Amino acid sequence: MGDSTLWVAALTAGTAVLASWVTSRGTARAARIQADAAAATVQADGLRAARRAAYVDVIEQAQRMGDLYWKVTDAHGTEDPDERLAALRELRVRLRGEYAVLRQRVWVADLEGPPEVASAADRLRRSTSDHYRALGAMIAGEEGAGQRFDDCYAPFWESVVHFVGVARTALHATRV
Repeated sequence: MGDSTLWVAALTAGTAVLASWVTSRGTARAARIQADAAAATVQADGLRAARRAAYVDVIEQAQRMGDLYWKVTDAHGTEDPDERLAALRELRVRLRGEYAVLRQRVWVADLEGPPEVASAADRLRRSTSDHYRALGAMIAGEEGAGQRFDDCYAPFWESVVHFVGVARTALHATRV
């Protein structure tokens, strides 16, 4: 009987060691999976935050340019020709500066991606060109330039709305 007790004890000890080893491997694997999932979540959250900040910057800059477009329309209605010309020239300089900021922010949105957002941001940037040319024509005193300028607002705003929609879709796609 002593012999079989020794065998049972050895078998039990071996089983315990094997079970412990299997459990430790499973625990290590589960910990690794959990760590990988946490890292992926942190990475996705970081990507989403960076994209959101870039997209908000583009939208805010487009809004600033839109506000200046309204000021151009108001200045164009000024009765005094010298005052009107001075105001339009000053607004053109301000728009040039705001465009430089928009261009930089569009590049950041392009960097953050995805390609659909980059394309929509570039479309928004390009939509400002007609305003700028029409403003130059207003300053030069060309007939109908004020109306051409006003007609540029709807396509500009449509490009802003399109950008917002594409950016929203991209942000929702980055959620984990």
